[in-house]
Amino acid sequence: MVEIKAFCAVRPRQDLAEKIAALPYDVYSRSEAAEEVKKNPFSFLKIDRPEAQFDENTDMYSPAVYQAAGNELREMIGRGEFIQEKSPCLYLYELTMDGRTQTGVCCCASVADYENGVIKRHENTRPEKEEDRIRHVEACGAQTGPIFLACRKNQKLTELEEREKKAVPIYSFTAEDGIRHQVWKIENEETIRSICEIFEAMDSLYIADGHHRAASAVRVARKRREKEVPEGQRLEEKPEAEAFLSVIFPENELKVLDYNRWVKDLNGYSREEFLNHVGEKFRMTPLPSAVHPKEKGRFSMYLDGQWYELEEKTEKNRTDAVESLDVSILQNEILSPVLGIKNPKTDKRIQFIGGIRGLSELERLVDAQGGAAFALYPTSMEELFRAADQGRLMPPKSTWFEPKLRSGLFLHMIS
Repeated sequence: MVEIKAFCAVRPRQDLAEKIAALPYDVYSRSEAAEEVKKNPFSFLKIDRPEAQFDENTDMYSPAVYQAAGNELREMIGRGEFIQEKSPCLYLYELTMDGRTQTGVCCCASVADYENGVIKRHENTRPEKEEDRIRHVEACGAQTGPIFLACRKNQKLTELEEREKKAVPIYSFTAEDGIRHQVWKIENEETIRSICEIFEAMDSLYIADGHHRAASAVRVARKRREKEVPEGQRLEEKPEAEAFLSVIFPENELKVLDYNRWVKDLNGYSREEFLNHVGEKFRMTPLPSAVHPKEKGRFSMYLDGQWYELEEKTEKNRTDAVESLDVSILQNEILSPVLGIKNPKTDKRIQFIGGIRGLSELERLVDAQGGAAFALYPTSMEELFRAADQGRLMPPKSTWFEPKLRSGLFLHMIS
């Protein structure tokens, strides 16, 4: 059983929503965030990436930086730039990109569901990144970025959403990247109860994006527990820290893009030696130009101005949920044994390039700095679900979801 709840969101004043809403904090470098805040003083990045307001020599992890985030949020609330609902609500958050629309339910999900495996993850987290978000949440007294969750498709939920979206949205704007964002508020208690009951009938939710935010929310809840939460207590009866800000989308509306790889050098091999090693296991077909892999099990490789299609010479019956992923095959058959990338999470010779940036970005990197780049066929939602259901963790940077949820549209106050 999945448990969600409505909450008294802090959200932008209607006329400021477009200015405040920002892409997630981890999409930007420090300098990029600073430039965004300079261009748009209302940008939520001044709270999500508070170091953007400091001199570049300031330690971004200093207490003063986190405190600045909390101070800025409280000042914006005090000036009426953010408002708070007087009663708990749910929201429908619709994003439209290139004519494709996805609609999610913005709510609070249960920390206990994360702890007992009802909310399933597919990636490892890094303690230092968790600690950063813990300190940010504590300084703000709020969860400021929603966790992107996925659920199995559900016809009842779709029908209810379509009915509710006939109303006038509280927010409707098209961001500078061309993505349209619309939000509807659901405050009717019967409708809220119906949505919660739809989720109660589900077995699981899956983290699509936001593993570090989810893990840090759980750690904040554990730190704040003065005693064990009574067994059987419903989510709405628990302290606010026992829930975390989420938007839940059905699997059939989500689009996973490729997450590509660039390795900065050939591990000491000449071009010919490297191609010989790759050719031991893969058929290599030269391509006239950049082409995305046309199906699972094939890769596109860019080297020294030339694209190749790679296909394994020997078909292998891989049944393991993780080992059968294309990202795993590339890692296990080329990146590790040939290019020496033993730990892609820590090796500084490899970079991960989101598919939204296109194959031209892979060409640019190789042409300017050398090495080899690899384009992959996107991991599917079913592959993600299968790995998570088996309690397995996928390799780092296995999925890239578009469009990204904007931060700053919904805040969940926990103190």
